[in-house]
Parts: sequence; structure tokens; C-alpha cells
Amino acid sequence: MTDVQHEQPTADAFADEGEIAADYIEELLDICDIDGDIDIDVTDQRAMVSVTATEGSNLSVLSKPEVVSALQELVRLAVQSKTGAFSRMILDIGGSRDQRKAELSRLVSRAVERIEAGSPDASLPPMSSYERKIVHDLVAERGFHSESSGEGKDRHTVITRG
Repeated sequence: MTDVQHEQPTADAFADEGEIAADYIEELLDICDIDGDIDIDVTDQRAMVSVTATEGSNLSVLSKPEVVSALQELVRLAVQSKTGAFSRMILDIGGSRDQRKAELSRLVSRAVERIEAGSPDASLPPMSSYERKIVHDLVAERGFHSESSGEGKDRHTVITRG
């Protein structure tokens, strides 16, 4: 019996994921007749694909958080079918990630207020691992402690005093 070594993906592998994802998104934008410019970056050991457009573009129809999440899953599946490997690629459409980070920051602020008012802890709603990572960072910046709890779709963050 031999041990199977799992290699960490390289920056080139993440760049390849980004290219596959960008091709998929570009085709989708063409089919939907939506204007958008696509940028690919590798950050936090993930491919990051961003779609931007000028003021007045019809890109806003795709930038709602639930639409971005659904498209991200479709793009991840497209990447996985081409590479044979699970993808953790992140999709941002029209600044949706910055908007979501601002929403998460407000959630954390309200949770911290509850704790400062005497609650022993505060649970946030279930969210993706990427969003939980952002929450953990925001909580740490405020000097509090956070842990992920639950399984699968119910996985969420619980905040306590530091």
C-alpha cells in the first residue's frame, strides 16, 4: 500500500482556474448581452475573478448577492469539470464582494453590541467558508473571539469576548 501525496495547487493552477472561469463568465455575458470587463487575480490561495463595468451598464442585474453565489457555484462546477479538481474560486460581480463585506461588518458590529450589552455570545446566520473567514478577521480586529459551529449548510460563526 502506498501513501498518496496531495500536492498543494500552485499559483499557476490557480491562474488556470481563473482563465477557465473567465472564459465561462465571458460566454455567459455574451449570451445575456451584458457588458463587463473581466479581471483575474490569485489571492488567499484562490483564483479571484472580478467582473466590472462602467456606470450605466446592465451588469447590475447579475450583482445581487444571491445571483453571484449561484453563478459562483456554476463557474466552480465548470472549472472542476475541466480540471478534475475541486475549485475554491471566488467570483465578484460589480463590487458584490465589497458590498457583502460591508454587510458582514454590520452583522459583526450588531453581534458585538449584543455581547457588550451582556450577552455571553452571539451567533451569526449560516454562511460560506469564505464569508466566515471574513467574519473571523473582522471579529479579531475588534478584539473578540469567533469560532465556526455546525455542519454543512448550517455552519455559522459564534462570537464571544476575547
